[in-house]
Amino acid sequence: MTDAEAGANVESDERPSALATVRQFFALERDVLVLSAAMFAFSLGFQMTSRYLPRYMSLLGAGGIAIGLYGSVGNLISAVYPYPGGALSDRVGSRAALTAFGLASTVGFLVWLAAPLFGTVTLGPASLGPLDVEAVVLPIGVFLGLFLAQTWKSFGLGATFAIVKQSVPPEQLATGFASTETVRRTAFLVGPLLAAALIATYGFDLGFRAVLAVAAAFGLVATVVQHRLYDASGDTLGKSFEGLSQVRDDLRAMPEALPPLLLGDTLVRFANGMVYVFFVIVVTEFLAVSVTLPVVGYLSPDALFGVLLAVEMVVALVSMVPVARVADRVGLKPVVALGFAVYAIFPVLLINAPANPWIVGLLFAFSGLRFAGLPAHKALIVGPAEQNTGGRVTGAYYLVRNTVTIPSALVGGWLYDAYSPELAFGLATVVGLVGTGLFLVFGRGFSAGDVNGETT
Repeated sequence: MTDAEAGANVESDERPSALATVRQFFALERDVLVLSAAMFAFSLGFQMTSRYLPRYMSLLGAGGIAIGLYGSVGNLISAVYPYPGGALSDRVGSRAALTAFGLASTVGFLVWLAAPLFGTVTLGPASLGPLDVEAVVLPIGVFLGLFLAQTWKSFGLGATFAIVKQSVPPEQLATGFASTETVRRTAFLVGPLLAAALIATYGFDLGFRAVLAVAAAFGLVATVVQHRLYDASGDTLGKSFEGLSQVRDDLRAMPEALPPLLLGDTLVRFANGMVYVFFVIVVTEFLAVSVTLPVVGYLSPDALFGVLLAVEMVVALVSMVPVARVADRVGLKPVVALGFAVYAIFPVLLINAPANPWIVGLLFAFSGLRFAGLPAHKALIVGPAEQNTGGRVTGAYYLVRNTVTIPSALVGGWLYDAYSPELAFGLATVVGLVGTGLFLVFGRGFSAGDVNGETT
């Protein structure tokens, strides 16, 4: 349905429904609504589980290097999956692609649930030149599950970008992404709270198993919903994937606005990747911070971490749509730079925080501001793309960024184990600030009307 038809339908109804009003406000067409529902379910499952998996690994015997390797494998998946996922969605349509990705992710949650049954494998100890590496314990099931669980999130990235670009007018692109991101981040609020409740009630071991089972259930429901309700008739299909030559051609054809953004973004994400998987370890083991709240009662460090993630998401949800609307008016660059700066500063603040739950809570609230720039960031990536190439442009961008950041978590894990958490987190902040500065100096602005090529 076109915007004109949608407006005519609304005007013809004497009393427009609340849903119609909400849809018009958030610039959501039907396909974006379906996508948002799937985003909610998979984000709920992934946020409930993935942020706790380093802690899960720690209890299974893994150390800093193994946890860092887990993060780097996740980065590898993020680098490899989006491009073929975007190309596949452009070729066969978003509905079929997202259904397959959803089923794979659901199976991944179940593999994580059964991870203790897969056992562990021990590598080393070994000497790598002047470096001595102690024995590394790897939980096999965690890594196997990761390749599946991250499928919808990474493979489906190009499809989700393309759906929004097809369904939302150019002048509302940032707002359209804010709509899907708001729904997705609402799951990021609900998921950690649900995880915290289960862990507080049953303890981490049994509680986290319940979390994994709930995540699998949500994944299955989301896959069925998106398959049945997504209208594939509006899909526009691009050319088929032609191998590595197409990757090279798509990188060469990347819009001029993207390389400076890509440079700064890559450094910021490398910095964040160095320490991201260790946030739960810092809260639960390094700071070991707990709290007793009125009505709720005592929250262990494990349960408190879920509450901290929820606090982070409250700030994100409150700030995301207003900031996106500002970006539609004043340009995207300042908003993107704000998000980059928060990404960069947070690690050094967290690692040097006292073991005080209120101070740590304030830091996670500050961290929520980084999400305010995500809709503008996504609009800055996909906005200049030509019609029917949104999936491939997005995939090419993330292919480069995520390939470079593959080793970041392993580097952070090695620094965390071999030297100190303070060094790992401090160096991450330095790298992040360099990336933010480079984007501020060389990055190109882009207003909502500058779609398909013209930037300022």
